[in-house]
Amino acid sequence: MTEKSARDAIPRELSVGEVAERSGVAVSTLHFYETKGLIRSQRNRGNQRRYPRSILRRVAVIKVAQRTGIPLSEIADALSVLPHDRPLTAQDWRKLSETWRGLLDERIARLTKLRNQLDGCIGCGCLSMQECPLRNPWDTLAAEGPGPRLLEPDPA
Repeated sequence: MTEKSARDAIPRELSVGEVAERSGVAVSTLHFYETKGLIRSQRNRGNQRRYPRSILRRVAVIKVAQRTGIPLSEIADALSVLPHDRPLTAQDWRKLSETWRGLLDERIARLTKLRNQLDGCIGCGCLSMQECPLRNPWDTLAAEGPGPRLLEPDPA
């Protein structure tokens, strides 16, 4: 086989099944990613999805970000500024990871604080919301009225 025919034997586009097999991600997950705008496909004449080979790197980035606990909405926001027509580069990854590093540092700090307060929580029974150091220290939520409240504002 000549060099040119060897290159021609490698398909330029992948089916959804091929992407699933190569990435270790279920076909249904790929469809879900597509509905959320994380990845894109083209349709062939038979109306079948076809993905560029570079999609494998994008899916890998999505999976790494998910494993670190980054919500899909934040992953989608970060990926939305990157082109879909080329593979993600090391420079792209640096930009993404710098942004996510700060978010992860904040999350780690919150989780560490929560972990360190758990010992004092066991046994309180949460019957006295005036005493709960995790959800209502110093009864700060009483001024907001009855019902459940959270100290940490919803980031959304």
